[in-house]
Amino acid sequence: MQQALARHHSIFLLILRRMRAPLILLIVLFAIAVLGLTLVPGPVVDGQTSYLSFFHAFYFISYTATTIGFGEIPYTFSDQQRLWVIVSIYLSVIGWAYTLGSVFNLLADRSLRQAVSMQGFVRSVRRLREPFYLVCGYGETGRLICDALDRMGLRVVVIEVDENKLGELDLHNYAADAPALCADAANPETLKFAGLTHTSCIGVIALTNDDATNLAIAIAARLLAPRLPALCRAERSTTSANMASFGTRHILNPFERFSETLALSLHAPKASQLFGWLTGLPGSHVEQRRDPPRGNWIVCGHGRFGRLLVDAMDSEAVPVTIIDIDPKPDGIHRWVQGDGTGADALHEAGVLEATGIVCGTSSDVDNLSIAVTARELNKELFVILRQNHESNRALFEAFESDITVVPSRVIAHECIAILSTPLLAPFLDEIRHRDEEWCGALLHRLTRHLGWRVPQIRSQRINLSRAPALYRRLMRGETITLERLLRSPADRSLALDCEVLYLDRDDDDHVMTPTPDEKIRPGDELLFAGTRRALEDIELIIANEHTLEYILTGRDLPGGRIWELLAQRGRKERSPQLP
Repeated sequence: MQQALARHHSIFLLILRRMRAPLILLIVLFAIAVLGLTLVPGPVVDGQTSYLSFFHAFYFISYTATTIGFGEIPYTFSDQQRLWVIVSIYLSVIGWAYTLGSVFNLLADRSLRQAVSMQGFVRSVRRLREPFYLVCGYGETGRLICDALDRMGLRVVVIEVDENKLGELDLHNYAADAPALCADAANPETLKFAGLTHTSCIGVIALTNDDATNLAIAIAARLLAPRLPALCRAERSTTSANMASFGTRHILNPFERFSETLALSLHAPKASQLFGWLTGLPGSHVEQRRDPPRGNWIVCGHGRFGRLLVDAMDSEAVPVTIIDIDPKPDGIHRWVQGDGTGADALHEAGVLEATGIVCGTSSDVDNLSIAVTARELNKELFVILRQNHESNRALFEAFESDITVVPSRVIAHECIAILSTPLLAPFLDEIRHRDEEWCGALLHRLTRHLGWRVPQIRSQRINLSRAPALYRRLMRGETITLERLLRSPADRSLALDCEVLYLDRDDDDHVMTPTPDEKIRPGDELLFAGTRRALEDIELIIANEHTLEYILTGRDLPGGRIWELLAQRGRKERSPQLP
């Protein structure tokens, strides 16, 4: 684990400090060799003993000590001078050997490598001019989030404490380079170096597997950059409460989120299917799986995950039997001691009469063992299987469970939904308060129009920057309904393959699943679900005056500015004159 980063960033000063002794030794040896060469008498020239000047002595020692060797200057040396040169050569060899050894030790020094990587990282972050997200933690969830953000055309800056995980970042073929640093994200100074206070930073995502670190990131983001949205992972309720007290906007608890989904499945199965259809991976096919049955359930493992699922079942008055290594009888549930991997504990828990089982321990091997054994004993069991590590995906796919809970995917999908379409969150909250009949009717209408493939979800705000053509018409007082707007640019007689799920207005008013005759107002924000092609057509319609004119009136405007002026002049000349 990396220690707290040093406050200095001058690699040059660090090298000078580490190389101080070797450099001093070299300077002293050079000085002795040069001084001695000027004092040693040379050959007799014109009846006088010659001596080398300091310049000639320094010149000769420089190319001799560096093993270049040009020869004796300015004349042939005397025996005394050659003897002193021999001494100087061996002194220089000793000095250079010590210096080179110090250089190699310095290159292998961890502090220098950290300083070099830190300085390069800081420069990379400072040069960023595009909007970017600060992602803390590059585990399974972090990789999914970075892949999604890269596909959305957004830059990321990554902090990861594990060098092995960070090394995988270079193996991914991202469209843009992602500056990365191996350091502890709980350090506020590290977050500042990573761009927390950078003008281009648009959000912080804390995805480490340590709740204390995620809480520290949430606090630092709240105090150092209060305007930035923060998405923080928390697996304990106490951590979630602390984050909420600091005003963290989005707290991601995978176990809590799934327990809410399970409770919704037991209470309103159609609403749960609607959730899955809207929040899945776009383009994937949603199977119309059977709904979790009501009846006796068995929960194996009463940890963080198991407790939340037991609470969810209690809220729906579903009887539960708990299997755990350390049973804690509470007078409400039936408890069985064991891990659930053997048939004896499952028989004691009533697996033959049960309708469903939750394999929710922290061990993937144990969860698969429980599921296989339970399914052999009761073929009709509804199996909820917890997968802790993405590396075991092949094993879990081989076993056909009814629901496989992967915490990293739960968090990743929720993060992607929040980042790509912030308007989806209030819409899903509204669904939780609707009855089963309403959700079933909406699911039937949407899937009949768009099929069972997960649609693209996108929001569009009607303002001058994102929808200039539509906004100008609305500001001129023109009345435009959803039915008139959602037509194909290729053939206006055809409707687009999309649906409007939610309409949010600036006056805090909103409309769930607005009708086709709903009038659009300036400043409205619309939540769309549809095919990628349809959503791209919507972007073109609301932004391009020519396309919008064709959609609304069927007329094709001239293409150039001159032709537009001529067309406007012709319309004025043909307009009737008032008496």
